[in-house]
Amino acid sequence: MDRHKPDMPENLAALYAIVWGRVQGVFFRDFAQEQAKQLGLSGYIHNRPDGRVEVWAEGERNKLEELVNYLKIGPPAAMVDRVNFEWLEYKGSYSGFSVKY
Repeated sequence: MDRHKPDMPENLAALYAIVWGRVQGVFFRDFAQEQAKQLGLSGYIHNRPDGRVEVWAEGERNKLEELVNYLKIGPPAAMVDRVNFEWLEYKGSYSGFSVKY
């Protein structure tokens, strides 16, 4: 291991996701933020003007996979049609998980 870099677990990753469906006005952002915080993830969630929800998250890959599963379900009032996501390189860009307005 390179001595000049801090020790980081190899399983850290970043996730970018877009959620389609009835996902605005149904407490989707609060739901996702709570799940992300419980999973120890950092990043943000944001309502897009086109009615979709955007999620950026970083942390352990297995925890991010759990978040994707939560995004596919959403809170009780949501109707998730689909979740598209991609894996990105972990950058450590966020502290905590926030709702962007």
